[in-house]
Amino acid sequence: MNNEFIKKETAVIHKGYLSHQHHDSLSVPLYQTSTFTFSSAEQGERRFSGEESGNIYSRLGNPTVRILEERIAELENGQSALAFGSGMAAVSAILIHVTKTGDHVLCSRGIYGCTFGLLEMMDEKYNISHSFSALSTEQEIEASIRPETVCIYVETPINPTMELVDLALVHKVAQKHGLKVIVDNTFSSPYLQNPLDFGADYVLHSATKYINGHGDVIAGLLIGNDMEDMMNLRMTVQKDVGGIISPFDAWLILRGLKTLHIRMDRHSENALKLVSFLQSTPVVTDILYPFHPSHPQFEIAKKQMTAGGGLISFNIKGGKEAAQYFMNALQLIKIAVSLGDAETLIQHPATMTHSVIPEVDREKMGITHSLLRLSVGLEHVDDIMADLEQAFAKVETHFAMAK
Repeated sequence: MNNEFIKKETAVIHKGYLSHQHHDSLSVPLYQTSTFTFSSAEQGERRFSGEESGNIYSRLGNPTVRILEERIAELENGQSALAFGSGMAAVSAILIHVTKTGDHVLCSRGIYGCTFGLLEMMDEKYNISHSFSALSTEQEIEASIRPETVCIYVETPINPTMELVDLALVHKVAQKHGLKVIVDNTFSSPYLQNPLDFGADYVLHSATKYINGHGDVIAGLLIGNDMEDMMNLRMTVQKDVGGIISPFDAWLILRGLKTLHIRMDRHSENALKLVSFLQSTPVVTDILYPFHPSHPQFEIAKKQMTAGGGLISFNIKGGKEAAQYFMNALQLIKIAVSLGDAETLIQHPATMTHSVIPEVDREKMGITHSLLRLSVGLEHVDDIMADLEQAFAKVETHFAMAK
């Protein structure tokens, strides 16, 4: 077999690795080294000049990291990928790469809190502005583009409101204006959604989440289709800013990646069952899950995703006080930010992941104090449901007594 695979389930296990090139090790070896030796001074010169390929220094490339990059590029149907030390390092790298002073970034209506913080800093320090749009119609996108706009930055599903953006529509307008499209695909993983197939120029992930899946790594990934452009990004922004991944973290992600398809199927299956349960819960309103027929953008979800993943957001009656009381009443489910782990996690976006965003902007994004984000894990769904049920019962009793 030539290491080219038709099915993602096979690629996550085999892509980019030939055991006979690594002393016949079944598992990808961990090359835990900062630098590499040259057979001669002349060879060192050739490698630095680009005349000869080969390892130089792990900030510039590492065999373990390289296998991860090849594997994730395959999963996203891209030509090249870069691995970073965090999801925000990947976000920072691509925004630095495509912008300069005076440019404008058009963003989807909701973005991760730290991405918002980065854009605010870029505006304050470097006069690179940004604005937000629902990007829901061609006319709305057209109206949001300015003469200085250089790219459209999209999350879909959006964190944490689970709104969707029609990627094909965004590409259509962006192409007309010569704009780059960047998509944060963290919430779906490459198993459920491939934005490059819908015209995106770059796809990024917080690999901390579903791609690793075990809650023990901080990492980011960036994938593109232009080999020359990605090499330029590697040898400028990534090399000089230095937000690179460690070989050990890359090795851990490769291990976790082997079960991505199995995990995503279970996350999605559990989430759908919990949506049905939440619909019958009196204190819950506005259940947000893209792959349920009740979601207003269900048709977009079916067009560009294969399943809904494990993220559910919902509002609880009683605002912040009820939300926090409910979270504190949970026993199995852990209060923690992040997502995509084997454990079911819950967090309060308004005071946690998105607290950096001013309240007026949060409200526009739909992030109220009543909103909770549930990352559905791999436990038996009956146990997750039982924990939610007992905590909801305590909320109902407590707030009924308080009246």
